[in-house]
Amino acid sequence: MKFNLNFLTFRKLYIYFCFLALLNIFFSTSNVNAKSFSINDIEISTPFEINFNKNQIIDEGFLEAFNQLVLSIVQTKDQKKLKQTSLSSIKSMIETFSIKEEKFINEVYYLSLNVSFNKKRVFNLLESKNIFPSLPIKKDVLFIPIILDKKKNEILIFSESYLFNNWNLNTKKYHLLNFILPSEDLEDFNSIKNSSGNIDNYDFNQIVKKYNLEDYIVMIVFKNDKGISVLNKINFNNKIDLKNLDFPNLSLKNEKEFQEFIEYSKNVYEDYWKSKNEINTSIKLTLTISTDNDDNSKISQFEKVLNNLDLIYDFYIFKFNNKNNIYKIIFNGTPDQFLNVMKNRDYEFDIKDRVWVLK
Repeated sequence: MKFNLNFLTFRKLYIYFCFLALLNIFFSTSNVNAKSFSINDIEISTPFEINFNKNQIIDEGFLEAFNQLVLSIVQTKDQKKLKQTSLSSIKSMIETFSIKEEKFINEVYYLSLNVSFNKKRVFNLLESKNIFPSLPIKKDVLFIPIILDKKKNEILIFSESYLFNNWNLNTKKYHLLNFILPSEDLEDFNSIKNSSGNIDNYDFNQIVKKYNLEDYIVMIVFKNDKGISVLNKINFNNKIDLKNLDFPNLSLKNEKEFQEFIEYSKNVYEDYWKSKNEINTSIKLTLTISTDNDDNSKISQFEKVLNNLDLIYDFYIFKFNNKNNIYKIIFNGTPDQFLNVMKNRDYEFDIKDRVWVLK
C-alpha cells in the first residue's frame, strides 16, 4: 500500500510538471511563427464596372506588397530574379492581411491593404534563388549635395542647387534611408565656397557635428561638357567609404535625365546600406540552450527576444523536465555574433559545455 501511495504521488507530481511545461510551450511559444515583414498602406484603385472583382483587386494588392518588400530587403542587382514570382507563391508567404480602408468615389473603387509576410518563407524563397536579404533597418542620414561646375568655375550648394531642392521630392515607401538636408548656415556656406578649388579634400566634419546624426553622405558632383562625375563620401557606423561614379553624356538640365540620376544615386546609397545589414541565410548554426523553467515571465521575455531577432531563423523547445527547458535555436550567423546580439539585450550564457546555459 505504501508503494502504491508513493507511486501515485510520483505520478501526480510528474503530471503536474508536465502540465507546467506544456503551459510554457503553448502559451510562451504560441507566436514563434509570428515573425513577419509588415507592408502597410498598399493602395489600389480601379474603375467600378460590371465585371468588378474584389478578390482580383486584393490579389493586385498582394503583388504590390511583395514588390515593396523586395525593394526594401533585396539589393538592386538581385531584384530582377524575383520579377516572375507567381501569385500563388506570394500568397503562400502571406501570414495575415487586413483591409484598412475601402471606398467608392466617382465610380472608382479604392482599397488600402496591410499585408504581413512570413519571414521564414520569404527567406526560403530568396535562398532558393541565391539571394541574401538585408535587414530592413530605417536610418536617418545627413545628406550634403554639392555641384561644382568646372566650366563656369562655380560651386552650387544649399537652396541654390537644384539637386538640393529636388532630392527629397520623390521619396518611396520602401526607402530605408531618410535624407536630412542641412540648414542654410551662412558660415558653412562661405566655408564651402572658399574651398571650391579643393572641395574633394574639404573636412565636412565641422558641418556634420552641428547635427545630432552619426551618419552622413556627401555627394560632390563635378559637372563638365562631357557629362558628370560624382565623388560620394559615405560614412555609416563611423567608417568612411569613397564611391566614385561616372555619367558620360548626362545633362542635369534635361529633366528626365536629372530625375533618373537622382533615382539611380538613391539606389546606390540604399544598396550600400543594405550590404551593411545583409543576412547570410545559408549559415544555419544550431545552438542548444538551457533555461530555468521556474519563472514563466522570464521565459516568455526570452522567447519574445528570440522571436524578434531577424537573425533567428527558428527556435523551439527540444525537450524539458521539471527544472529546465532545452531550446534548439537556428541562427543565421556565427556563435560570436549570437552572443554579441544577445549581450546587447542583456542576456549572457555559460558556454563551457555543449549545452549553453542562460545565466
